[in-house]
Amino acid sequence: MEISFTGRRALVTGAGSGIGRQTVKALKAGGADVVALSLTSENLESLAKECPGVETVCVDLGDWSATEAALKSVGPIDLLVNDAGIALADPFLEITKEAFDRSFAVNARAAILVSQIVVRQMIERGVPGAIVNVSSQASQAAIADHAVYCGTKGALDIISKTMALELGPNKIRVNCVNPTLVMTAMGEAFVHGQSNKAVTEMRNRIPLGHFAVVDDVVNSILFLLSDKSSMITGVCLPVDGGYLAT
Repeated sequence: MEISFTGRRALVTGAGSGIGRQTVKALKAGGADVVALSLTSENLESLAKECPGVETVCVDLGDWSATEAALKSVGPIDLLVNDAGIALADPFLEITKEAFDRSFAVNARAAILVSQIVVRQMIERGVPGAIVNVSSQASQAAIADHAVYCGTKGALDIISKTMALELGPNKIRVNCVNPTLVMTAMGEAFVHGQSNKAVTEMRNRIPLGHFAVVDDVVNSILFLLSDKSSMITGVCLPVDGGYLAT
């Protein structure tokens, strides 16, 4: 099944590393013009060298006003991937206001703001669009010491479904992907922060027997962005090897 994004313009947040970075490369390879957004300027500089022609935007998505200003002149967007996210690990009794506010600002609130900016110009142009929000299996399965992270992803799931409901009449589709642990830098940090027993137990709960790699998630994102999924909206797609089926 060939997927082409020729003639489309895409915006990817969290584009400096991991899933977001690989999504930028895949969209560019598929013919899209891509705008890559990240907090880290060094990552954007190296990405621009690897993918000539990619536009870059450096901004902290946790800052509402700065994000509005940075995206004010981003131009028309047809495809949006809200991938930016952070995972702050704290036992429940040690959660702070700062950790709560920062996590929800980046993982949930930023997806609302960026989507609002993109969707308003989609509607103004009268064109269809597709949005994919990168959630997690943690929206549906608790992880010890990650109450806030799990909460942000649960919020993102229902935000996405509500977006799909409201934006469908404008021919704008909204879906989530919900990966299991992915072997990115963030995923590896999680593994190193857990006991061998905890990691083994999580892996053993996956019927396919292994954690995800970045391309597992990117391929799912590309499908949901493409015209091949033109009748799919409001879905939270597990990319988890069956973890949530157990």
